Amino acid sequence: MLTEVESEFFTFIIVKVSVDRYELPFCSKKGAVSTMNTPYQTAPRAKRVPLHTLFRIRYVECILFIALILYKLFLFDQFMDVPLVQMDRWDYIIGVGSILLCSFWVWLLPPRGRWISVFILNVLLTSVFYADLVYYRYFQDFISIPVLMQAGQVSSLGHSIASLLFWKDILFFIDIVLLLPLTIAAWIVLGKEKALMRMARTGRSRIQKFITRVVMSAIIFGLGAGLTFLPIQHATNTWAKGIFVGNWWNVSLYNVTGLIGFHGYDINRYASENWFSSQTLSAEDEAEVKQWFTAKHNEPQVTNELFGAYKGKNIIVIQAEAFQNFMINQKINGIEVTPHLNQFVRESMYFNNYYHQTGQGRTSDADFSSHTSLHPLPTGSVFIRYPNHAYDVLPQILKDKGYSTGVYHAYDASFWNRYNMYNQMGYDRFYSKKDFTIDEPLGWSLGDASFFRQSLDYMKQTKEPFYSFLITLSSHHPYELPASKQVLDVGKFKGTIFGDYLESVHYVDEAFGQMVEQMKADGLWENTIIAFYGDHDNSIRDKSAMEQFLGTSISDLKFEQLMNQVPMIVHFPDGKHAGTIDRVGGQLDMTPSLLYLLGIPTDSYYMMGNNLFTEGDKLVVLRTGAVTDGQYYYMPAADGIFENGTCYDAKTGDKTDVAGCRSIADQAKKQLEMSDKVITYDLIRRFREKA
Repeated sequence: MLTEVESEFFTFIIVKVSVDRYELPFCSKKGAVSTMNTPYQTAPRAKRVPLHTLFRIRYVECILFIALILYKLFLFDQFMDVPLVQMDRWDYIIGVGSILLCSFWVWLLPPRGRWISVFILNVLLTSVFYADLVYYRYFQDFISIPVLMQAGQVSSLGHSIASLLFWKDILFFIDIVLLLPLTIAAWIVLGKEKALMRMARTGRSRIQKFITRVVMSAIIFGLGAGLTFLPIQHATNTWAKGIFVGNWWNVSLYNVTGLIGFHGYDINRYASENWFSSQTLSAEDEAEVKQWFTAKHNEPQVTNELFGAYKGKNIIVIQAEAFQNFMINQKINGIEVTPHLNQFVRESMYFNNYYHQTGQGRTSDADFSSHTSLHPLPTGSVFIRYPNHAYDVLPQILKDKGYSTGVYHAYDASFWNRYNMYNQMGYDRFYSKKDFTIDEPLGWSLGDASFFRQSLDYMKQTKEPFYSFLITLSSHHPYELPASKQVLDVGKFKGTIFGDYLESVHYVDEAFGQMVEQMKADGLWENTIIAFYGDHDNSIRDKSAMEQFLGTSISDLKFEQLMNQVPMIVHFPDGKHAGTIDRVGGQLDMTPSLLYLLGIPTDSYYMMGNNLFTEGDKLVVLRTGAVTDGQYYYMPAADGIFENGTCYDAKTGDKTDVAGCRSIADQAKKQLEMSDKVITYDLIRRFREKA
């Protein structure tokens, strides 16, 4: 007697479909099995049940996977929308090649394994693409390995990330929802077919099948490598020459490698720097860095009455979250957005052409650059990557001169690895969230009004002279305040992120005004230098909203400047030297400038910044490679080619011949290169050890 399974089996015709002719078994209802060397179509129509469905099309799942991922690369490029960086036919070729390189191993698997694997790989790649897109919307950069080292901080971003998600983004995930049931069905159907074929003992041997899959996988790998690396090699030998030399903006790398290729390059770069490298620099390169700083130290030093004029005075520096310069002296519906800071500007030295120089590390980069006078890294945060390297930092220098040093930030001490970094920077005490009473919960933590008040209470107990560094939080993206704190009439901007930003800045201004009054009441005002600056832009690249707010059209250069300029306001204890300074400056200039006021020379320190308090043009270099000297402003193209960049007359805003910016662009590139080497190879420590 036949078992139920055997009886069911002998009622069907099992067909082996292949690109070649194979022995195709078929069975009569009586169970007599015979074979014939004939194509599939010649099997008796009445004697078989066709299984030539979607699941039986050879490698259909792989072809579908390639098409879907290529479509998502197209979506990513469209949603990112960077000038001069749009996918062309070469990018599609590289895209296909990269997809093949990611998935060549899938071709080693049998059909069921391929269906499951390409589905999982689709989910993983889609997640990476979308994470890159969201990250780009905030940082104008891509996620890299050093950034992933900061992944523990992502949970703290909360609603800030949520505000960067749009309904159109669902296009990235629709296919996954549709493919899930299809993949489950493939697993079931192909599993049953496999069982039936095993019972019939038909088809090629396992070894033959495995050899075929190995050959197919090798072909796919070779094809993927050719489609990926040959176009990239052509680009790096022609229009993108030197793109992998030095530290370029990640978007420039993406323009050559594609998104998958960028992550492949980033993994290789990180592995080379951290796993397969002794982190050494050639003697020639080290000597070049040393020579650069020697030349910097030998530049003519201009002094005036401000040098040493405030020796021994307290210093309070406030780094205001996402506080941009175009907020100063602006009104909306007849009301000043920053009335207290406007009054502070009138009583202080105000640098209205001051730039943030941050990279992916954002707030931590502003902190690092302002205190070390070095550039941040092109990827990740120095606080995370190299906290134990040696730097010439303002708090340690002042501590060596007899100052008490403290840093105040009402958030988790581990965020941005601050606890470890601040120990290295020479702070006597880090007042973090645990040291504050959260009596005004607002946004990420404590409202700035209470934060300023409690910080000053700690300072009153600190031995003078002291250096205090305060990092605010209330104007952090996405800038949403509770209704009780929304007191500014933002008019047509109500309910928009730009309107929320105006509200948060207005709140910070009010908190700062209360701080000034408390300082005067506590007797600190007359004995303290106060510096107030913004850490980075607000990530709201809405040009039309900015034009409506400012009431004027904005050129490309002006928009670039507005997005990168932050206020720098320095108030002196005696109230002297008030006025607006138009010459350019940047965050690298803060430490050498404050040391100048205290009469501390900087020619023994490894710093790149300039002194803000002396005349003359200053070179300000941004992490993107943009640079200005007050006369010209150069904006590099995303493709990294100098000639594709744009040169402007910084005074008039008019475009000029790009050749006019060659000198400052070359200086900018060299300065970034020198700074990166100092940080990465811990050169300050090595220079001191050899001294």
